[in-house]
Amino acid sequence: MAAAIERLATDVLILGSGGAGLFAALHAHKAAPALDITVAVKGLLGKCGCTRMVQGGYNVALSPEDSVERHFMDTIQGGSWLNHQELAWILVVGAVERVLELENEIGCFFDRNPDGTIHQKAFAGQSFDRTVHKGDLTGIEIIGRLAEQVWARRIGRLEEHRAVALVPAADRSGIAGVLMIDMRSGAFRLIQAKAVLLATGGGPTMYRYHTPSGEKTCDGMAMALRLGLGLRDMEMVQFHPTGLLAGPETRMTGTVLEEGLRGAGGYLLGGDRERFMHRYDSRGERATRDIVSRAMFEEMRRGNVTPNGGLYVQMGHLGPETVRRLFKGMVDRCADCGFDLAGGLVEVVPTAHYMMGGVIFAADTSTAVPGLFAAGEDTGGVHGANRLGGNGVANSTVFGGIAGDVMAPWVAREGRIRDPDETVIDETIERCLVPFRRPAGDANALRDRLAELMWEEVGISRTAAGIRRALARLDGLAEELGRTGVAEAERAFNLTWHDWLNLESLILVSRAIATAALARENSRGAHYREDFPQPGDLATSAYTVVSLRDGRIEVEAQPVAFTRVRPGETLVAGAGVPRAAAAS
Repeated sequence: MAAAIERLATDVLILGSGGAGLFAALHAHKAAPALDITVAVKGLLGKCGCTRMVQGGYNVALSPEDSVERHFMDTIQGGSWLNHQELAWILVVGAVERVLELENEIGCFFDRNPDGTIHQKAFAGQSFDRTVHKGDLTGIEIIGRLAEQVWARRIGRLEEHRAVALVPAADRSGIAGVLMIDMRSGAFRLIQAKAVLLATGGGPTMYRYHTPSGEKTCDGMAMALRLGLGLRDMEMVQFHPTGLLAGPETRMTGTVLEEGLRGAGGYLLGGDRERFMHRYDSRGERATRDIVSRAMFEEMRRGNVTPNGGLYVQMGHLGPETVRRLFKGMVDRCADCGFDLAGGLVEVVPTAHYMMGGVIFAADTSTAVPGLFAAGEDTGGVHGANRLGGNGVANSTVFGGIAGDVMAPWVAREGRIRDPDETVIDETIERCLVPFRRPAGDANALRDRLAELMWEEVGISRTAAGIRRALARLDGLAEELGRTGVAEAERAFNLTWHDWLNLESLILVSRAIATAALARENSRGAHYREDFPQPGDLATSAYTVVSLRDGRIEVEAQPVAFTRVRPGETLVAGAGVPRAAAAS
């Protein structure tokens, strides 16, 4: 079977066209213009992915009153001391260089102050207003300009190509390539490459309410698990506090109303139209996302809800004209759904937004498999237990650039086209074609059941009993999916088939999330256990690592290395707590 598929070759294959993938392509091309670089994307380059959907902005320490040390401490404390500290340090230092590169080389235009300096706004969980932005359409600005730069260079594109397997070399010496489906024809293609970057993004769309588009289904994490890689901190799924709640009949429900609303002074109200956040945290609406989401979820459980079962965000007290000027994109979107963000009340609900967990990777973006690199939301460790708003697009662009810088010399030094493991190719094709040999069923109904299950049992608030129920039912959903077929025999643009493949990835990653959540018997950041509400001893913090072995998800704990600062210390001078020795 494998011998019959089309085989192509490239020097560098980049999976994903978000901030990580496009920055990697540009940096690799700059480092070695003669390299054959190919970007493969599930949709259309520049028109899909999560970076494009970023509204809020980009965290970076630019002000003389700010510092990378302060940004670092906000990131570590926001991550509940579970961050990989070297990765977090690279993030905050690299963000300074990268945001200037975005303006001066890529061509982005960020909002500016009257004196010409870059404007930075307030975001929750931060001790300084450091979020660079383009109104509330920052992601569109960044991806639009990055895509233009890629189109202007000799960088190949495989659009509407879905990756279904990371294929190892037959001798297990490294990565051999990626098996893909050309969605336009339904044909399988093996793209052999000397180096591969996994930058497909996350997409926690296995929850009832979620911000990413429905085709974002954690495919990269699922492929990494099948390859045998360990995933770190998979229990850490971030819920953004303010997802638009416009009723069940519109896909607009769940989409983000960005954190700048709360940073600017917006209020969260219960169904009784009274503020409630002060009962949960002294920072009120500007507490970190995990705390605000949990408080909102508790108010909802108490029945203090809006007509659609959520809560309200209110901005009118800041002045309707000010709100329209600062948040034009969101004002327009809310108006499309019948809400007046500038002067009235908008219904919101916590919505699954970001995966803090992902592939274990090194500071140079390399993984345990030679030739396979990873960057962006596919990776774990940068954010720990909770990502600060504005650190996500910084993560993608900083580590995407590093990946490009590293892959080019790596290919020259060690890269070669390896013979692929044909058994992996055959088994993957067999697995992907299963639905064509089964009676037609309703994969969408299965996905709805998955979303309800994960929201209720492995969502914002968790218990051991609920997680165990979820694991049992996830096994059942996987078996049921295996018996569910698609009606259409034609594979070209067969979206029902791709819905089936999406659900397969989501179920596998949901099993990883639930397994890690059951193992962590404390509450940190985005992971809250009602039966273990305390954070545990910070000084002996451990992160989880899940892996796939013979079809079973296994989990182990590994200690956090406090390489720069330990709990109780800081890198910020004059903060009233001990300075860390690593800061000197």
